[in-house]
Amino acid sequence: MNVKLIPTLMVKYLIRTVFFMSCLLFPVNQKKVTFASYRSGKLEGNLLYIHEEFCRRDEGHQYHFLFKKYQGSLMGKLNYVMHMLQASHALATSRYFIIDDFYFPVYAIKPRKGTDIVQLWHAAGAFKKFGYSTIGKSFGPSREYLKHIKIHSNYSRVYVSSGNIIPHYSEAFDMPEENIYPLGLPRTDFFFKEEVKESIRREFNRTFPAFKNKKLLLYAPTFRGSSHSQGEFTSPIDIPLLKKMAGEEFALLIHLHPYMKSGLKIDNEDREFACHIEGQFTIEELLAVTDVLITDYSSIIFDYSLLGRPIVFFAADLEDYIKERDFYFDYKSFIPGPLMTETHSLARWLVKGNYNMKKVSDFRNFFFDYQDGRASERIVSDLLNKESKKD
Repeated sequence: MNVKLIPTLMVKYLIRTVFFMSCLLFPVNQKKVTFASYRSGKLEGNLLYIHEEFCRRDEGHQYHFLFKKYQGSLMGKLNYVMHMLQASHALATSRYFIIDDFYFPVYAIKPRKGTDIVQLWHAAGAFKKFGYSTIGKSFGPSREYLKHIKIHSNYSRVYVSSGNIIPHYSEAFDMPEENIYPLGLPRTDFFFKEEVKESIRREFNRTFPAFKNKKLLLYAPTFRGSSHSQGEFTSPIDIPLLKKMAGEEFALLIHLHPYMKSGLKIDNEDREFACHIEGQFTIEELLAVTDVLITDYSSIIFDYSLLGRPIVFFAADLEDYIKERDFYFDYKSFIPGPLMTETHSLARWLVKGNYNMKKVSDFRNFFFDYQDGRASERIVSDLLNKESKKD
């Protein structure tokens, strides 16, 4: 056995011990709903919308929250282990344990009867390969690791945006298709709240008055790497050149994945054109105010397609990315917008403004069975109705 796996196995059996003792000492609390994530330190995204829907129904549920962003320091790792032990107890005592990403404690235990482990995967659609689909890739898990930790196991129910992508999630999670339900992505409910979007637009204009009369470009590159951090990000887009060619009409917002180190440098003379958004607005809020999305391989293209606005892809390292991770569809024919590899072409396309919106519309219809802003309602109803029928 690879010695690198020893700490992982030690934590695995520690989690199992706490879980087993909790099962012996405590019953499943039929009203306990636990929300857990390593993506953020607070309740947000899919988990936030499902929590709000549970609260709206006011059926006496008790809510518990386990949010912890990983930190690589010694103290950070110790805190991470303590967090996982808390999760072990919650897994043993919760009626619903709801997550939105990879969550190690779920894979270390054998679920208790009476607990549903619900996966609300953070990405809509099916774009980049993940989970079991990446075995053999540098991004993916090793077969030796999978002998000891069966990743993405133990999900009772998984909710996705479309029936067309169920086979891909079945492959990625190595689970039966009948346990995957195309009821929608909770966080996309936001895009159907017109008054809320208008409020966000006003708040954005107050925060960035220099951008008020500009068309907003949002550059949101995907995360690269297999851990919770990566090296400093260097923009492949030539910001001064884009400003020179499109700066009169457009302004550039840059939003990095939460796992990415910022390290992004914008020269002083370019700051009236470009701004790195760090924490002032959520990604959903930024999408709502954005006129054109620029990305490479980010799954936010699915969310943004619901707004019916142009998308352009800036990807100079496509072949390398395919070798590292790959896609569920042929990238070049799949993307609902043009592919650019250098800034000059990007700027000319933006200024020309000849956008093919039918590709965006067709893309949206393929990846969303519902486009009504009621995904959270459907999912919570599905969970509670399942419980009622069981009772």
